[in-house]
Amino acid sequence: MSETDIRTKYITPAILNAGWDLHKQIREEKPITDGRITIAGKTIKRGKRKIPDYILYYKPHIPLAIVEAKDNKHNLGNGIQQAEEYAGLLKIPFVFSSNGDAFIFLDTETGKEREITLDQFPSPKELWEKYKEYNKITEDIEEIVESEYHIEPEGKKPRYYQEIATNKVVEAVAKGKDRVLLVMATGTGKTYTAFQILWRLREGWKKKGKKNPRILYLADRNVLVDDPKRKDFKPLSKVAVKVSKRKIDPSYELYFALYQGVSGNEEQMKIYKNLSKDFFDIVVVDECHRGSAREDSAWKEILEYFSSSIQIGLTATPKETKNISNIEYFGDPVYTYSLKQGIEDGFLAPYRVIKVALDKDVHGYRPKKGEKDKYGNEIPDGVYTNREYDRTLVLEKRSEIVAKKITEFLKNTNRMDKTIVFCVDIEHADRMRRALKNENSDMYKKNNKYIRKITGDEKSAQSDLYSFMDPSSNYPVIVTTSKLLTTGVDVQTCKLIVLDSQINSMTEFKQIIGRGTRIEESYEKHFFTIMDFRNVSNKFADPDFDGDPVQVKTFSVDEEIKPEEIVEGSETLEEGERIIYHQPDATIKNEENKIKKFYVKETEVNVINDSYQYLDPSGRLITESIIDYTKKGINKKFRTMDEFLQKWNILDQKRALFDELEKEGLYLDNLREEIPNGKDYDPFDLILHIAYGKKPLTRSERAKKVKKDSYFDKYGKEAREVIESLLQKYEDEDLDNLEDPEVLRVDPLRNFGRPLEIMKLFGGKSGYQTMVKEIEERLYK
Repeated sequence: MSETDIRTKYITPAILNAGWDLHKQIREEKPITDGRITIAGKTIKRGKRKIPDYILYYKPHIPLAIVEAKDNKHNLGNGIQQAEEYAGLLKIPFVFSSNGDAFIFLDTETGKEREITLDQFPSPKELWEKYKEYNKITEDIEEIVESEYHIEPEGKKPRYYQEIATNKVVEAVAKGKDRVLLVMATGTGKTYTAFQILWRLREGWKKKGKKNPRILYLADRNVLVDDPKRKDFKPLSKVAVKVSKRKIDPSYELYFALYQGVSGNEEQMKIYKNLSKDFFDIVVVDECHRGSAREDSAWKEILEYFSSSIQIGLTATPKETKNISNIEYFGDPVYTYSLKQGIEDGFLAPYRVIKVALDKDVHGYRPKKGEKDKYGNEIPDGVYTNREYDRTLVLEKRSEIVAKKITEFLKNTNRMDKTIVFCVDIEHADRMRRALKNENSDMYKKNNKYIRKITGDEKSAQSDLYSFMDPSSNYPVIVTTSKLLTTGVDVQTCKLIVLDSQINSMTEFKQIIGRGTRIEESYEKHFFTIMDFRNVSNKFADPDFDGDPVQVKTFSVDEEIKPEEIVEGSETLEEGERIIYHQPDATIKNEENKIKKFYVKETEVNVINDSYQYLDPSGRLITESIIDYTKKGINKKFRTMDEFLQKWNILDQKRALFDELEKEGLYLDNLREEIPNGKDYDPFDLILHIAYGKKPLTRSERAKKVKKDSYFDKYGKEAREVIESLLQKYEDEDLDNLEDPEVLRVDPLRNFGRPLEIMKLFGGKSGYQTMVKEIEERLYK
């Protein structure tokens, strides 16, 4: 019997006989991840989704067990390790594997496995009682834990990690924990999860006969309260209000507030003190890393005033420094869903990095003795580097070349791709806006909102920001900013993040990367690009960074930034080398106690240093050349050329070998960039040349050799023309075109008819596949 037969005739009946409800408690083949997005050549792919055979639920939001099925050719426990992987991801304690004869039952809490018969499968009640015991859920809190989500029939449903996060927080609160920290990477739906947490707590309190809780939702920016109120919290709109004009109406249940709107330096500004200390039952602090745990912060004052409330901190980046500690205040996170896991699951976008090395950044700039800036101010002597540029010293040509390289990239991708340029300060953001406007004057003529500065001093900043965040709004396209967009802003379609500012804080760096991590497939947003002018992306190497950077390329002054050169062959990887940043040097201040800047107009700035950086499978920076690294890797896998050729000759699909090498971090496409005329060579020749010292043949040379071969005269005239066209596709592009039947759907091959019609020229599909193997045998003879 097939696996489907085994499930239908044995496993499902056994589960139903144990008392599980087919419609409410059993989900079959429910995908729990979307599959990691990878960039291979010009193709964007999703990896294999994780799909358990069965997930068994006690309630729609409380999964209890995973069941993996195998056909009867496998033994009973053959699916147990796969089921364990799913259970670990879903935080499920009970695991089963079956081939239809019986079950292997693993209790992950005890670590013990045992065999049980089909009629011994446990009931929902049995597993729920064990779950309660393991999670210390007593009878007096069971109603709160069982409270259900707000789910609209055709609306959004929680992903697996949002369910776990909600369950963990609700359970913690039900058990009496009044300080709770939840860590979820930017773009993974913290506010939606917060809504579900609060909804379920309200429902649980109702079941207990308590009045609905009063809730304060605190943030520090309008967008962080307006957006949730309008979107995720819409089902509570009738009982929700935003605190404005320093007035609090006590007739509502849910209050959205800016901490600066209810507090201030003067006592009369602290309007929260007009309320009793027990007015709020729950306080939610969004983006709590930005100061809620700082001893002298206004948030800390508000939290302490309402100290009797349950306080829930939400952040993507818990902050731990000498003066700030989220964990000290809230305790350890009850659940963490990291950027790395989000990318692995396919819920967050992977990214690639372009590093642009400028000569004045690498070598520094030292003014001549007595040199004055364009305003006649003498420039203090010293070597200025990118730590000082745009803070204390402005090289105007530098801004121009940064704008030029950004524009060059957009011209080679899509000039309507939303882009954020992070600058040193407001003045720098304005200068960069001007430089970008000059480079993109044609686009500015079409719409004067093509480029905008979004900073706190701009009156139009709020409306520009909302337009920029709206996926359906085309403008603005490029925005320059300093701090306003570093955190909490949901720009779903942002495809390019430009770093032209020193970022010393890992927390801020993670938040900035988070501006691009959202996936929006309907707008063709699958990944994003980071363009780094300040070596900030070295922070990927920091142990505190938990994301997956991709291939890194540094461009020289004469190189045009072409996306296909970056994307080709690259896949997301982990970590990199460790770089420690030093604090900037002391600055010169003027009479207003602001940093004084010197403006150097004429000094030329150029892009230098054409080099590549790659990361191995463990995420560490490869310090040797990519040629030596690849040679070592291939020689380790195939000690001799004969070993390699033996593997090559037995493979029906040669592409499978390249995929195998890529999984081990050996990207042959990267080699092509390093070897003269590398793009003309077949991967087969690259391997023989690099690993075993053989002279490579170009694809053209190999194809011409086969075209002259009389072997294919056995086929008819039209069939030989198909072979000729296939060889031409191989010569022009690569081996993939030979092995992929989809090539028959493109020019010039589709001129011979539909794929099945073409295959009939060779006696059908089997004969066509035989012909392809014959071509390969002669190509690599």
